[in-house]
Amino acid sequence: MRVTAHRPALFPILSPPAGAGQRRTITSWVRSRSAPRQVAAFGPRTERGGAPGPRVRAAGGGGAGGGRGGRRAGMRARTPRTSVKRDGGSEQRTPKKVTHMPDNPGAVLPGTAARALADELRSSLRGEVIDPGHPGYDEARRVWNGLIDRRPALIARCAGTADVVEAVRVAREHRPLVSIRGGGHQVAGSGVCDDGLVIDLSHMKGVHVDPAARTARAQAGVTWGEFDRETQLHALAAPGGEISATGIAGLTLGGGFGFVMRTFGLSCDNVRSLEIVTADGAVRAVSREEEPELFWAARGGGRGLGVVTSFEFGLHPLGPEVAGVLVLHPYERAEEVLRAWRDATYSAPETVTPELLLWSIPADPAVPRELHRSDCVMVGAVYGGPPGDAAAAALAPQRELGPPLMDLSGTVPYVALQSANTWRFPDGERYFMKSHFMDELSDEAIKTLVEWHSRRPTPESLIVVRTLGGAVARVAPDDSAFAHRSARYNVSVDAGWRDPALDGTAIGWARSAWDALRPFSSGGTYVNFAGLGEDADELRGAVFGPHRERLERTRAAYDPEGLFAPAAGRP
Repeated sequence: MRVTAHRPALFPILSPPAGAGQRRTITSWVRSRSAPRQVAAFGPRTERGGAPGPRVRAAGGGGAGGGRGGRRAGMRARTPRTSVKRDGGSEQRTPKKVTHMPDNPGAVLPGTAARALADELRSSLRGEVIDPGHPGYDEARRVWNGLIDRRPALIARCAGTADVVEAVRVAREHRPLVSIRGGGHQVAGSGVCDDGLVIDLSHMKGVHVDPAARTARAQAGVTWGEFDRETQLHALAAPGGEISATGIAGLTLGGGFGFVMRTFGLSCDNVRSLEIVTADGAVRAVSREEEPELFWAARGGGRGLGVVTSFEFGLHPLGPEVAGVLVLHPYERAEEVLRAWRDATYSAPETVTPELLLWSIPADPAVPRELHRSDCVMVGAVYGGPPGDAAAAALAPQRELGPPLMDLSGTVPYVALQSANTWRFPDGERYFMKSHFMDELSDEAIKTLVEWHSRRPTPESLIVVRTLGGAVARVAPDDSAFAHRSARYNVSVDAGWRDPALDGTAIGWARSAWDALRPFSSGGTYVNFAGLGEDADELRGAVFGPHRERLERTRAAYDPEGLFAPAAGRP
């Protein structure tokens, strides 16, 4: 099928099946050339998004710049560490019971201190202050990843920047453990902490688009779906996310992968300015011209720098329709397809951002029943420009990797592309994701990928290979805190499951697969796919690479007393 500018939207996106809580947005299906059946398509996914010294137990800082905390002492940890057990010559991690995260010593916030903190916050905030006695407490503390179950002492639900300033002031005076929550999901659940104060920005939802200047200013509680809805009114976009429920804040502060990143760069590369409330309570306008060191740090290393309240993005002409590829190949040809795909990525133009997934076909009524939950290789790519003959020619090599099971390529509204897989990663299910950057994808690495994917514990678990380069690599290595410009690929091992009894098995599989892939890594790890709190010490150098010391100096300059220090150390 050729993609032309005159063809109607034909790049079908798999919508949730009946009863999944979401309506179908596209009902026209493309008939495969290789298998004349009507099917719906689908594609990849993404992410969400304290006092120093002996008082610190655990810390986070989700979408707006922090880390992840542990559970209260004496409680069973929901995310057990694992030990390595050899079985038949291979390594498989088995759960090791822990009751306390390794780097979270100290006392909890006493009840009297929590009450005093709550009283002061209620007297100074316009937004709501939620404590454990509030009827909405359980809903307010709940996060996307059902693996995370934390009970903060207080949640300060900020209505605007002035509320954030007051929350930081009170935190500086009372010294509770602090975490910061943005608007979307984040795998490590960094937006909530046990027994401390959550500065919650999730209700700060303002978006203002200036179509003449091609910029958009968005508050930190905005998700990419909400951002795209406003920018696409003007056929403009900023690259970000592969799931509409992802928050703009956490994704951008960690770098920001997206469907068109080879064309337009990472999310952080498109930030023109930010507003940050630092530990001293100052509201800082941050850009290349103002506070340049803080601007450098917030783009790719933005954990624990302060509370980012809004972002100004530069926008690019894109949409409302985009051209893309989605081809499903039989799993029996997985290694062959991976090798052919790798070779095709070497010559892919910057206008094409390819990725490949080892996953399963969902049990959707539009898919033949015999294919439900069967393993497959998904090859996807999006063209960062208008649909038409040029798009079709640029995307063609991604469709020519051997006989497909289904070829579902075509055009689709950009907002539909961005939200296509949101339903496959629903709130409340359990997730663990950990990644490597790689300079090459050798035949041996491909063999290892397929071997470990074949051992996955659930159909919801997958391995994703994303391509970088292009606009990502053109940015100078020291232009921002994102430390992995030269990598060609990112490989993410993503465990997904529902049953809490599988926690150890699923996390053990993901960590074992990550270990098996380590020999092929360039040594780097993407902060937004960096495991859980107990992975932080091991990976800190891998996440920030040569920028680690500079980041630590910048954090110390803006937060000398370490109010956000534990947040800075979490994934």
